[in-house]
Amino acid sequence: MEDQAPKQLLHLVFGGELKDLRAVEFKDLESLDIVGIFPDYASALSAWRSKAQQSVDNASMRYFIVHMHRLLSPGQA
Repeated sequence: MEDQAPKQLLHLVFGGELKDLRAVEFKDLESLDIVGIFPDYASALSAWRSKAQQSVDNASMRYFIVHMHRLLSPGQA
């Protein structure tokens, strides 16, 4: 029986300063903080939490998790 690695479910974590807290529009696209691409939601969530905690003093700063696997394979988990 072959060892099978878990299915890769890629997630992107990024953030930036918002123009307005009621919308997702960034002040400066060139200054977005691309944290990284992670192989699963758990590791992406850990990175997101770390970055969100680091920026807690800036109310306009927001970090997001993008489920890249959903974009790459629409209709699949």
